Amino acid sequence: MSEPILTSNDLLARFQLLDAFLLEHQTLWRPRPFHHLQLPWENELPALARWLRGRTLEQAEASHGSPWELDAPAPFRQLAEQARALGTVGELPITALDERPSAFAVDVPGRKLEQIQAFANHLQFTQAPRHWLDWCSGKGHLGRWLSHGGQQLTCLEYDPALVESGQAMSARLRLNAAHLQQDVLAPDCSERLLAEHTPVALHACGELHVRLLQLASRKGCEQLAVAPCCYNRIAGMHYQPLSDAAKASRLILSRDDLGLPLSETVTAGARVRRQRDQSMAWRLAFDLLQRRLRGVDQYLPTPSLSSDWFSKPFAAFCRDLATLREVPPPGDQDWAALEASGWQRLAAVRNLELLRNLFRRPLEIWLLLDRALYLHERGYEIRLGTFCDYRLSPRNLLLLAERDEVAHRSCG
Repeated sequence: MSEPILTSNDLLARFQLLDAFLLEHQTLWRPRPFHHLQLPWENELPALARWLRGRTLEQAEASHGSPWELDAPAPFRQLAEQARALGTVGELPITALDERPSAFAVDVPGRKLEQIQAFANHLQFTQAPRHWLDWCSGKGHLGRWLSHGGQQLTCLEYDPALVESGQAMSARLRLNAAHLQQDVLAPDCSERLLAEHTPVALHACGELHVRLLQLASRKGCEQLAVAPCCYNRIAGMHYQPLSDAAKASRLILSRDDLGLPLSETVTAGARVRRQRDQSMAWRLAFDLLQRRLRGVDQYLPTPSLSSDWFSKPFAAFCRDLATLREVPPPGDQDWAALEASGWQRLAAVRNLELLRNLFRRPLEIWLLLDRALYLHERGYEIRLGTFCDYRLSPRNLLLLAERDEVAHRSCG
């Protein structure tokens, strides 16, 4: 039996259950294994800690997509079952769309095209949209796909090169489209959004999609559809709740906490995964080194590094990173043993993350329900569900909102 989607009647109850679950177990999901030699919860759950630390990197990788299947010591399985139940929503109904000419797929990357098609196939509104607004549109691929039926299209994008390219594409297809350069966080963006618009946003990050919800509800847009991404892309250090329920919660989320839902990578190829593993293992090895050199048993953040950093010998990597982070020169070290320690730590980190990752989807649903409740408080009927398989995109949750009076217009 398939899982049901969430509607307006379900929002508050599910939010409160998730809120209680995340609050009760925050000591398990807040600390990041990458930053600690030992996690605070390991003293309380020694059997589980030993079991996870005893596994290999390959075992961790194999369990990454389905940690609830692990036969781990208590309370892992109980937490996994509860997290899975609270973090599961069903697929939104599929709406049949007219076939698109092949020209609409030109210059659209394959995975992006599949995501656009899935997003479009799950848009179901009581009233047919008259004027699409593609928010943070890039070249406007999503908006063009939706406006094939002849509706007007407005695309808002910050990058002028993407605006120009998108306008040329729409012109070639003879669409009634306007591509506008716009910083959606700027005050004048309010003038771009009209009540007649049906805004759509596919993977707009953090404050960008929050801004859309605020403006669209304020402007009286009758419908909107948002698939959020990158909840941690916020200006402040802590999350600012939107809905009354989230404002009343005792859960205070840092920007670091907001990165938890984004830690799942199912779309990377083998080469990218190898590069990621090397980067993490070398960073973890350097972390052991810098603790000794500084005489401070504390994680030292390192900046994002270009790929050429990892093409140099490991010893040169550590020396150069020590210089960059103003750590005392490492001198002579047993570089082979240190690098091996980094890989050992990576195996432990990846396995310890399996416990933290149980809370990844519940936290994402909590954040999305905050957005859904915010819109519901402003007169929208809500449907919340998935629009594609998580292997196509881990950010596969879609929020559909429609003004209450529109959604019930057909009722007596």
